[in-house]
Amino acid sequence: MLIHPDFDPVAIHLGPLSIRWYGIMYLVGFTLFLFMGRKRIADRPDWTIKELDDLLFYGALGVVLGGRLGYVFFYKFSDYLREPLHIFYVWEGGMSFHGGMLGVIFAVWLFSKKTGKKWLSVTDFVAPLVPLGLGAGRIGNFINGELWGRPTDVPWAMIFPKMDMQPRHPSELYEFALEGVTLFLILWFFSKKPRPMGAVSGLFLIGYGSFRFLVEFTREPDSFLGLLALGLSMGQWLSLPMILIGIGMMVWAYKRSSKTEKNV
Repeated sequence: MLIHPDFDPVAIHLGPLSIRWYGIMYLVGFTLFLFMGRKRIADRPDWTIKELDDLLFYGALGVVLGGRLGYVFFYKFSDYLREPLHIFYVWEGGMSFHGGMLGVIFAVWLFSKKTGKKWLSVTDFVAPLVPLGLGAGRIGNFINGELWGRPTDVPWAMIFPKMDMQPRHPSELYEFALEGVTLFLILWFFSKKPRPMGAVSGLFLIGYGSFRFLVEFTREPDSFLGLLALGLSMGQWLSLPMILIGIGMMVWAYKRSSKTEKNV
């Protein structure tokens, strides 16, 4: 039986200061964004290195602020309503991907207004760069021994001592493999060829929403929420609109492209 190694969540102790693995994973995600972004703009004269750097700045703010506020409103609104100052206690944990995504969408809108680029063309550029950062975050979750899976008897089940001694799905690693590596490969190769504006963004929404929806069946629901209507988790209910919007975006993108070609 596999047992979670129970890593120390603090990677480096510097006197009264400490650097946590989760923070390092954020740094890894931002570094991968810049590295792969430079490869992406190598054959795109409409983008510059400075614009890529500025986009990372906007995106990082969107991830952190949106992720935190999303957790507050989607998961523990009543708790934070009673103790609003705890919203700022980020060292206690509590980030939401769906909130972070909304934050990034708003940040990209601000960036597009500043640069004069079309908003959807920027989201299409960003979409393939996001999954590796998501994957790094899931590795951070695994190191912290959090967001563990539901009890199971599969051969690769893992015991998370912080939770209990039941064998569970290592759902953080499933998310790393699907939301991180697999989604990156799909989007990277899909975006290699010219696509109608909005198609890459739509595929990201479909891909992430679908992978997250499936993995949630193996992930332990938040204890303070449990399963909601129809036996689905909050993560699944938040992912369903992503899938539907993504499908709508792809249909719109290809129909718009077809009409444009007919009018040429």
